[in-house]
Amino acid sequence: MSPRRRSTPTRSGPFRSATLLATVAIAAVLVSGCTTDEPGEAARPRSSAPVSTPAVAPPITDVTPAALADAVSVTGVMGHIRALQQIADNHGGNRAAGTPGYDASLDYAAGLLRTAGFDVTTPTVEYQRFDAGPVTLTADDHKVATRVLEYSAGTGDTPVTARPVAVGELGCAAVDYPPAVRGAVAVITRGTCTFADKARNAQAAGAVAAIMVNNEDGQLTGATLGVDDRPAIPAVGVSGDDGEMIRAADSVTLTVEAQTTPVTTRNLLAETRTGTPDDVVMAGAHLDSVPAGPGMNDNASGVGAVLETALRLGSSPRVPHRVRFAFWGGEEDGLVGSSEYVRGLDAGGRRAIALYLNFDMLASPNGGYFAYDGDDSARRGAGAGPAGSEGIERVFEKFYADRGIPLEPTDFDGRSDYGPFIAVGIPAGGVLAGAERKKSTEQAQMWGGKAGEAFDPDYHSPRDTIDNVNTELLAVTSAAAAHTVATYALSSGGPDGVPAVDQRRRAEGG
Repeated sequence: MSPRRRSTPTRSGPFRSATLLATVAIAAVLVSGCTTDEPGEAARPRSSAPVSTPAVAPPITDVTPAALADAVSVTGVMGHIRALQQIADNHGGNRAAGTPGYDASLDYAAGLLRTAGFDVTTPTVEYQRFDAGPVTLTADDHKVATRVLEYSAGTGDTPVTARPVAVGELGCAAVDYPPAVRGAVAVITRGTCTFADKARNAQAAGAVAAIMVNNEDGQLTGATLGVDDRPAIPAVGVSGDDGEMIRAADSVTLTVEAQTTPVTTRNLLAETRTGTPDDVVMAGAHLDSVPAGPGMNDNASGVGAVLETALRLGSSPRVPHRVRFAFWGGEEDGLVGSSEYVRGLDAGGRRAIALYLNFDMLASPNGGYFAYDGDDSARRGAGAGPAGSEGIERVFEKFYADRGIPLEPTDFDGRSDYGPFIAVGIPAGGVLAGAERKKSTEQAQMWGGKAGEAFDPDYHSPRDTIDNVNTELLAVTSAAAAHTVATYALSSGGPDGVPAVDQRRRAEGG
């Protein structure tokens, strides 16, 4: 699961971020082909140890929700998780996008799906990854809270120390920058033009850094320089109150650890060969881990569930809907792969997708049972999903209720790969077991586990190994995934259905 709420802005894409954190940011362009190692990847630690491919059971013959849920066993799912753990062990301990560990993960899943007869494609995604480390700012020895702007340059080995110079007006024109800016830190108020324009103007005037001051209450957040034609000086943001203090200071010192690097990764798409191609059920999980660890709960658990569901459904099931399984790259860098996939769809391609089901973090060790809040019954956060999302939520609710398990709605907060789909009006849903948030006392009473501890205490850490996987919870969540895929493969209509294709066509005016 991505650590940030994000709709993944791309170089020319339609999505805008609700909240941009500067830890990792992306700008992506989708092209065709296969990925190759980035320069220097050959030096990453890796092993030639073979990966154990689990025995794959044959597809079920008669597709029903119950039959597919029964067929997707926790043993089968764990076989894939175990293979992905081996892959991480063989490749420096992670499966992050743009690394050999990711490529091996994709090749493992693609090989099984091709052997099973699916129509498999692996389109390449290229993007820029922005990584930021510690950022410090002092004004006359007073520490100032600050955030780096995404795609900012770093300060290198030596901090920038210089006098602050206030820029006239809003810094959108060259005449706003007095001669005193040369060799100084430009202090610029937010507004009118882009942060990139301001920083480029400051650089052209000879400034050694730029500080953007918020023109509203609070800290400046969500600020980006953009990936194209970005300035070469570091740029950070501060609150309006701190901006006044900086303008009055004699000297400021700024340290920014930041780097922008190109990344090449791939998505994996596998489609059944039966069912109508203009009314497709999609199910997906992100395939990449964070660089810090192997990513077994996040998200080998989702990958294992979706992969085993695909293999047990088979490539030619007797169902009216085509089913497309997706394994996304670059989710941890801001939903890159899924965003580029959706951005690349034309109107007909978007209309052909009846719904999207997302499975991310299904086996949290202190986990709970959550489904995305399609009808906004919890009345919090982003609101309801597109029409049809409420029906998807009801299918999950019924599955859990039949097993006597309380299910809690969770917000479409934009942190996983459903985000780009709901942004273009495609209904979505899914289940998950929780990430870094803490389990409440009420939740511990409902589900067991430890109140006051994170659902996954090892979220995004080197400890997210196979030992972090809660198999008891995984048995339920993976069965729920299979049950719901089969439900909609058989029919996307009825009381829990989604808008029919002719309704989607009329809604688009087509």
